Amino acid sequence: MKLHEYQAKELLAEYGVPVPAGSIATTPEEAAEAAAGIGGAVVVKAQAHTGARGKAGGVKVANSAEEAGTIAQEILGMNLVTNQTGPSGLPVNSVLIEEAIEIDRELYLSVAIDGSAAMPVIIASQEGGMDIEEVAAQRPEAILREYIDPAAGFQGFQARALAFGLGLTGDLNRPATSLIESLAKAFMESDGSIAEINPVVVTKDGRLLAADAKFSIDDSAMFRQKSLDEKRDRTQEAEKELEAQDAGIQNYIKLDGNIGCLVNGAGLAMSTLDAIKMAGGDAANFLDIGTANSPEAVVSALRIIGTDPDVEAVLVNIFGGLARTDIIAQGVIDAKNQGLIPQPTVIRLAGSNVNEGNELLDKSGLELVRADGFAQAAQAAVDAIS
Repeated sequence: MKLHEYQAKELLAEYGVPVPAGSIATTPEEAAEAAAGIGGAVVVKAQAHTGARGKAGGVKVANSAEEAGTIAQEILGMNLVTNQTGPSGLPVNSVLIEEAIEIDRELYLSVAIDGSAAMPVIIASQEGGMDIEEVAAQRPEAILREYIDPAAGFQGFQARALAFGLGLTGDLNRPATSLIESLAKAFMESDGSIAEINPVVVTKDGRLLAADAKFSIDDSAMFRQKSLDEKRDRTQEAEKELEAQDAGIQNYIKLDGNIGCLVNGAGLAMSTLDAIKMAGGDAANFLDIGTANSPEAVVSALRIIGTDPDVEAVLVNIFGGLARTDIIAQGVIDAKNQGLIPQPTVIRLAGSNVNEGNELLDKSGLELVRADGFAQAAQAAVDAIS
């Protein structure tokens, strides 16, 4: 689950990370009032779950409270389209009014999960304010790393090493060390999946501040992060994904193609997307239905797929292990009979109870495209919309 910038900063501030003075506004009047309270120049920042907001016109400087209200009126209600949102963009329902900072230096700091090391890693660089991926690719020596051992926890000497590596010495060393330790603690205690401050700035008056912040929470940990779950903004999420989650389907991701996919197992689902691409098509979704041992679960999943206006064909690709293919087949039959998937439907069954599953399909009398092989099924789905 993603937090807005203002929510991320509120969370970080609770753990002692210094952030600029600011407040959230949902109307131009509130924006003007917030700017007047801060005084001087302010930055009006669109709140949407995407980066590159400034390039899309979502971040502007205002030199007065009146100007802040005018800018807020322009930004509020806009559909923010960036290179991260895709052409559909994201709605802007609020703006963060924040003190304008006179920046001396920009640094990069984040915490993420390193799957290869099976532990969180703190990443830092003196080259903040730009894409860290670009820095890592072109100047890998500019990237600093310190791992958080799950047993020992994050140690003070590691924070000091990062502070020195960022060139934060002298009077800045102690606050830098504290900031890094606070970020690590916030990440661990909030079950973070990624926390990023880009940039951490050294101001011309000698302050160290988190000028921007992103924070995402591990979805699997939301049951123990109830207070953070309440901050979820459903307007920033894909409608079909929300529909799937509300139906108890947790592994659905909306994609840009036109072939709807129902698959069991994450690995098989990803391979199915590849097979469709190799056959010349594009998948409309990722869906790992898992061990669905009731026809009703299959029907619910196919309802999500079938009502997607982008879907022109459906591919059901099942390799039954714990999941029984006869139950999947019955779910497909029920969904077809209920008119939930009017699109051409390709089905490939293999594994547990495959004979029983194929027998059900044979007796159904439904118009289905049957496939025995993986590549054959993908090609049939592409051909169905050609």
